[in-house]
Amino acid sequence: MTSSTTLAADYQAKIKEIVCEILEIDPAEVTATSRFKEDHDADSLGSIEILSALERTFDIEIDQDQLSRMVNLEGVIAVVDDAAAAK
Repeated sequence: MTSSTTLAADYQAKIKEIVCEILEIDPAEVTATSRFKEDHDADSLGSIEILSALERTFDIEIDQDQLSRMVNLEGVIAVVDDAAAAK
């Protein structure tokens, strides 16, 4: 039995997995609000790689102007939610 909460948690866990893999960050170090660049020394190329991986994984389109919102896990999840809702 799966609930919508479990699905949302799985969805968010997948996003976190993608972000951590691309930025080469230990998942235990990433919080919803820790900033990729400032707190984890990520570069801007990583953001573009994340955007591309999210598009492939979730079969969505994310406009590159959304990169400015993708500064932490919370922002990435919001961008993916918006793109999925617009699909």
